[in-house]
Amino acid sequence: MKLNFEQIKAITTGAVEFKNDENGISFLRFTREQREHYNERSENYYRNTYSTAGIKLCFRTDSEKLYLKILAERASSRFYFSLDVLVDGKYIDSIDNFSDMEIAKNYHAMRCEVGQFEKRFPLGQGVKNICIHLPWSMVTTIVDMELDDAAIIEPIKQAKKLLAFGDSITQGYDALRPSKRYIANIAEALDAEEINKAIGGERFWPQLAALKDDFSPDYITVAYGTNDWSRSRISGFENFEGFLENCNSFFDNLRKNYPDAKIFAITPIWREDKDTLEADWKFDDSKDIISRIVKAYNVEVIDGGELLPHDTDLFGDLRLHPNDDGFKLYFENLYRAIKNKI
Repeated sequence: MKLNFEQIKAITTGAVEFKNDENGISFLRFTREQREHYNERSENYYRNTYSTAGIKLCFRTDSEKLYLKILAERASSRFYFSLDVLVDGKYIDSIDNFSDMEIAKNYHAMRCEVGQFEKRFPLGQGVKNICIHLPWSMVTTIVDMELDDAAIIEPIKQAKKLLAFGDSITQGYDALRPSKRYIANIAEALDAEEINKAIGGERFWPQLAALKDDFSPDYITVAYGTNDWSRSRISGFENFEGFLENCNSFFDNLRKNYPDAKIFAITPIWREDKDTLEADWKFDDSKDIISRIVKAYNVEVIDGGELLPHDTDLFGDLRLHPNDDGFKLYFENLYRAIKNKI
């Protein structure tokens, strides 16, 4: 049984728009208005708005097998991707473009082919919950999706919504498996649909917070600051005063758009070069600076510096972006902190 557009749309979470054309079905996590503003802001950021970070297909079925054919096209600065299939919450297999390669400890720059990929997944007997995590690094198009003939297919929807703002780490860099991303697991633990607005390289950008989505999130996470800090002495980027203004305006716009949401500001996690890179302020002061700013907006601050050990082995680039082990610890420690604040 080949699934049609309406069936796939019904089981999708994390997408705010869809595209259905001769190539297949693709998914958008940013609205048209948000994408247009990013098109004016940065070519690379704009391209990354089309990546499928946070988008999942979740459904109940009695089908004993699943067939998927996808088209993966580059959207981010990473060339690798994975699409993960989970059955009743347990990872079973992936479509990816790196399983036949030897993965180095520092793998962030590995070059992998993109294009069409397909695989058949055994799902087992009986009714079960299926969750397909789409790649965080690619534009993903479903070319074909098939279940057993006459199989049931029932959408699974979460009770709440989590709107996630951030930079590359919240988007998913450098998780090998998208199901390992910290924010994916936070959303799962909160029984919330993840709508991911993170962009690799991004900083506090007030305009994004001003462009309201057409839903009311229960939770909002905001995790910027590391790029604001690292680029503060680069020509064309904001200095300390610009950072303060952008941070304040971002939360001001966010609170005006979503007055009832529970908002968490996650300050920057540890980075290996925090004491050697020249910047306009000390990296370790970021938590206190952001805390002072958000006090006026009823925002809970979580100290990102406490979420991960200072161990380069937990990072896919050995300095900044967590690997799957790093994201596991990030999630566990962040969820513990969030639970104490809700």
